[in-house]
Amino acid sequence: MAQVLVRVAAPEDVAAVVALERDALGRDAWSENLMVEGVHGAIPTTQFVVAESDGHTCGYAAVSIVAEVAELQRIAVGAAYRRTGVASALLARVEQEAAVRQADRVMLEVRDDNVAALAFYTWHGFTELSRRRDYYADGTTAVVLARVIERVGP
Repeated sequence: MAQVLVRVAAPEDVAAVVALERDALGRDAWSENLMVEGVHGAIPTTQFVVAESDGHTCGYAAVSIVAEVAELQRIAVGAAYRRTGVASALLARVEQEAAVRQADRVMLEVRDDNVAALAFYTWHGFTELSRRRDYYADGTTAVVLARVIERVGP
């Protein structure tokens, strides 16, 4: 596992987050304006976190937390840092943020043709809840996954 620091994103992280979004998610990437708003905290229910290794921003995640549900909306890792533990560190931080806010589960959608992501989430204990046909712009089906997390505090 790479030596990784995961922290809450700051305004100076915008350029790196936007680049990671475009590189990792291609045709499914969010707009730059949405990414800027998210990193700057303009979306009150959404938290962006970034991963750093050797002084480089190597990944990020965005989670929306409402009541007992945390929805992992984005997770992206730079190509040179894949399969080094960065995504696992990001996911752990997302779950930590969710638990602190009293969420009891993390949910997400992933393309049904993204075999690597499906294997990653299964390895981390996520289970399939349902499928959403034609969810993505190109008509690809989304697999809805969820995992129970431990709450923090009373």
